[in-house]
Amino acid sequence: MNAQQPRRIKIFDTTLRDGEQSPGASMNLEEKLKIAEVLEKMGVDVIEAGFPIASNGDFEAVRLVASKIKNSTVCGLARSGRRDIDRAAEALEPAASKRIHTFISTSALHMKFKLQMEPEQVYRAVIDSVSYARKFTDDVEWSPEDGSRTDHDFLCRCVEAAIAAGARTINIPDTVGYAIPTEFAALIEMLFNRVPNIDKATISVHCHNDLGLAVANSLAAVQKGAGQVECTINGLGERAGNAALEEIVMALKTRQDLLPFTTGIKTESITRASRLVSSITGFSVQPNKAIVGANAFAHESGIHQDGMLKNAQTYEIMTPESVGLGRSKLVMGKHSGRHAFREKLKELGYGEVGDNTIQQVFARFKDLADKKKEVFDEDIVALLDETVAETSERIRVVSLGIQCGSKGPQRAELTLEIDGKTVEATATGNGPVDATFNAIKALFPHEAKLQLYQVHAVTQGTDAQAEVTVRLEENGRTVNGQGSDIDTLVASARAYVHGLNKLLTKRQKTAPAALSA
Repeated sequence: MNAQQPRRIKIFDTTLRDGEQSPGASMNLEEKLKIAEVLEKMGVDVIEAGFPIASNGDFEAVRLVASKIKNSTVCGLARSGRRDIDRAAEALEPAASKRIHTFISTSALHMKFKLQMEPEQVYRAVIDSVSYARKFTDDVEWSPEDGSRTDHDFLCRCVEAAIAAGARTINIPDTVGYAIPTEFAALIEMLFNRVPNIDKATISVHCHNDLGLAVANSLAAVQKGAGQVECTINGLGERAGNAALEEIVMALKTRQDLLPFTTGIKTESITRASRLVSSITGFSVQPNKAIVGANAFAHESGIHQDGMLKNAQTYEIMTPESVGLGRSKLVMGKHSGRHAFREKLKELGYGEVGDNTIQQVFARFKDLADKKKEVFDEDIVALLDETVAETSERIRVVSLGIQCGSKGPQRAELTLEIDGKTVEATATGNGPVDATFNAIKALFPHEAKLQLYQVHAVTQGTDAQAEVTVRLEENGRTVNGQGSDIDTLVASARAYVHGLNKLLTKRQKTAPAALSA
């Protein structure tokens, strides 16, 4: 007699929607598509690509992702109003597999102060919104916003009505991260016990991390019957973020003794996805972050190192290879050829890089290899990201010369290429970075304000490449710019110019109030 097959848990990724609601984490069309393609290759079941009615930019992003993604379901968020649902349906029209995710608040607090609606009005809106969304697709998801603080009787009534109206998925959000695991597990169990048609839908959970319990709450819900978890790469999201996809997936994979469930995620892609999202958003991953942090598989204690040498399982409950941190098969240096470099890119998960891009990245790699004793995988990833970012930019850094030290003033001599024309300027400032940014402003006048300047080393060692992130704000629009170089000041100039290029192409994005679910 065959043993019962483990229950499969769907992974619903909302990095492109809820993750983008992190202040400063906005992404452009190309960046959203790049992340969506990585999520698809990972095996994510549902990609929530955005909130189409929020702006033309969000609409276009959802439509672009919907037109390109074939193996994952593409989802668009909509409030209960028909205009929202129409806009979501239009954006999702090209999708091979599409889902409309509609929501409305159900807690007494939200109904009174946010919606200013009576419970009966909300109940009718639930039925109307789900029924209307079903006209566009059979795959409709419904969420009661602030579900964890909703009266149980009313929650059961709304869930039953949403399922009866045609919702295939019912998502229970802990919108403000208020629940604790035993409480949230009991809530899910209560729904299974009290909602008569609960077997007609998949129960999903969407937990926020305000108390640091998003992953714990999600796993507790899975143990009580939830069949889908909504999460983000690196736990990205508004306020304290969401449940982290990598932590959910690896907990399920590692603790099969207590969590006998499976997912469709190719876990070897986790590190690649984490680094991509971090690079695009400018949100660095803390070193001690579970699964994807720089120290997640590092061992400094002598006792730990001794145990690791004898048996890795003494201090590692999963292998680095299982999350895509395997040892490099190809060690790259200044004598490496173009063929080996192309194979290295494939090894790193970049299987479809155009010849022109490879030629440009390879030239930069050779320059770096002449300056650095050892070129790490992280260096190559940074070079590729930098090169791709520059391919369609109107402004480009040509050269930078700096005079700095304890005896000021610090001076920057900068050459930029703007719309194909080379221009030069010299500027002073309070330090070499300030002087560099002043030179950029002299050559390309603008009103953008610098909100963040962040530097971190791509690898270890004094010869490590610097990766710089800047955040620029102009007229309510915020963008992140990234740049990398073995010279921190050159990386700084590239990051600032990258941010300016994104401001030039960024569309006005003014989202409606309350995008959460």
